[in-house]
Amino acid sequence: MKTMKTVRARRIPWGRKAFLACGLWLGVVMALPGWASTVGVVNINTASASELELLPGVGAQRAAAIVAVRKKLGGFRRPEDLIEVEGIGQVLLERMRPHLVIEGSTTARRVRPKTPAAGPPQ
Repeated sequence: MKTMKTVRARRIPWGRKAFLACGLWLGVVMALPGWASTVGVVNINTASASELELLPGVGAQRAAAIVAVRKKLGGFRRPEDLIEVEGIGQVLLERMRPHLVIEGSTTARRVRPKTPAAGPPQ
């Protein structure tokens, strides 16, 4: 009959914990799409799917869903109507709100912050 050995947990030294935590944090930060941000506004009634992708939290699938709901509703009367789109809730709506308009033209574009590693300005 086999007996189970008690496995004692190995303690990780504090310095290694700090190193691992910094590495994890750096990995998360580097993976975030936040290095590029959106400037301007998107008219959710006239924007193409690619223009809708400029909104925070909107990718190709969500942009296509917005276009489909827009066709179904005949246009959005207010930004809160985006709640009808699958995958858009109150939190995402609040993230997008500064970039949403119902009338006018789409002026949004992606900008990347300037970094010293990017070299001299063009």
